[in-house]
Amino acid sequence: MPILDAAQHKIVSDAVGKAELTTSGEIVTVLAERSDGYSDVALVWAAALSFTAMSVFAFIPQPFMDIWDWLVGGWMHDWTTGETATMTIALGLITFVLIWLVQQWDPIRFLLIPGPVKSQRVRERAMRHFKVGAEKRTHGRTGVLIYLSMQEHRAEIVADEPIAEKVAAEVWGEAMADMLVEIGKGCTAEGIAAGVRDVGKVLSEHFPRDENDTNELPDRLIEL
Repeated sequence: MPILDAAQHKIVSDAVGKAELTTSGEIVTVLAERSDGYSDVALVWAAALSFTAMSVFAFIPQPFMDIWDWLVGGWMHDWTTGETATMTIALGLITFVLIWLVQQWDPIRFLLIPGPVKSQRVRERAMRHFKVGAEKRTHGRTGVLIYLSMQEHRAEIVADEPIAEKVAAEVWGEAMADMLVEIGKGCTAEGIAAGVRDVGKVLSEHFPRDENDTNELPDRLIEL
């Protein structure tokens, strides 16, 4: 299901077209539902909590044994070494499966992903899209990618090398701030458009449009 409708896509594409009227730079916008599946993070949580459950059982086994005896009829009995080992393994497997299944619900999965991991994955995905869709694809190597990942609540601005040489990364901070303010209000299209306008102003200062400039990259919002 699309994240934005046709009217919202037009808001972004119109902003890109207008911003590029004053610069030879090319702005590409990408909107993604998420930047990664994070199955490795889910696996780590499931394994860690599984081993934790087995360690707790090994340290204080009696409460678990009492619960099991109650579940199977209430009769107490002496646990053999084999039964104890079986219970330890079963408890670990049950915990692993439950934690894995719980993380299939996105709100829980993304809650358990550390912030630095989200930031890294979003940055990596933005760089991959930039290399495929914008890097070195313009005559003067003046492409800029604005990338927004919804589930992670993170955005990235990636520029071609000639731009990065003239524009410090901190300069894009204003564009990021303006974009995220609108997105925080639930106005995703308007937020991306605000970021586009700010990026366009920066590009027009360093890479003004010349009379022979042509539109080399699509103005439309790319939704993944």
